[in-house]
Amino acid sequence: MLIHFWGVRGSLPSPLTGDQIQAKISAAIARMSPKDARDEDSKMRFLSSLPDWIYGTAGGNTPCVELKASDGNSFLLDCGSGIRMMAKYGVQPKDSVYNIFLSHFHWDHIQGLPFFDPIFRPASKINVYSVYPDMEFYVSGQSSLPYFPENACYPAMRERFSFHLLDEDSEISIGNVKIRCHKMTHPGGSCAFRFTENGRSVVYCTDAELQGSDFDETAANSAFFSDTDVIIIDSQYTSTEAVSKEYWGHSAYSTAIDFAERWKVRNLYMFHYDPTYDDRKLDSMLRAGIVYQKYNSDSSTKIYLAKEGQEIQV
Repeated sequence: MLIHFWGVRGSLPSPLTGDQIQAKISAAIARMSPKDARDEDSKMRFLSSLPDWIYGTAGGNTPCVELKASDGNSFLLDCGSGIRMMAKYGVQPKDSVYNIFLSHFHWDHIQGLPFFDPIFRPASKINVYSVYPDMEFYVSGQSSLPYFPENACYPAMRERFSFHLLDEDSEISIGNVKIRCHKMTHPGGSCAFRFTENGRSVVYCTDAELQGSDFDETAANSAFFSDTDVIIIDSQYTSTEAVSKEYWGHSAYSTAIDFAERWKVRNLYMFHYDPTYDDRKLDSMLRAGIVYQKYNSDSSTKIYLAKEGQEIQV
């Protein structure tokens, strides 16, 4: 499977501000020496040597992750503002079939759907999967008057949509991919998804305030989380901020690391970042997480920041 991150930010879109861009430029200039500007090769070597928080960005679009299976099937996980970028720059799946898995219906996870170009194309088929029976009601209510012009409202595209209700901790198959769902703790509810193909597995676990029970050795927990190749997991807060925001439905990066270690996950991608955290703070979270892991366990879990535009082969 191939993972592509189209949106990784939580709560609301947070594009770079002019001040943040200027700060990145200033930080780069401060590191530059005359030899770094001798020729184009020198400039490129200098730029590639810069820390990621200066030369790149985690991105400001809200959650949308694409999984591409080896058999050509494609899966879109949530419809935050990142899904618009997928429509613009992504590859159209085979037979124009879009399989959308919605973790829940908070605004940052559905706000991009009315701007997803394929829903306006007659040849598209949009399959929506959720554990929530009222999914069509939520989707249709979002794209309705007076929020959108009449020709862009849900009735104009209804024939392209199919809705599929999932049972928690049961398994379905789409092509070669087996999919399970598992409810997590979040205000109003949220659902994690596990995708398995050819012995490789990816768990998408956003908007989850991890509880002690999530660490318990139950049959459901073990079947869903253990021995996972990649987990994309809610890491919205620093440890300090998570304490002050208990019951908000999100986790600290350190709790996410503990959780990945508990279930012997091989690769952890922090995800659903707080919209107030800039790239430098996210970089410091990553470095702190690596140190935290080093001194608190002998885990071999590798820790990364999910970044918009990033692709990972599983």
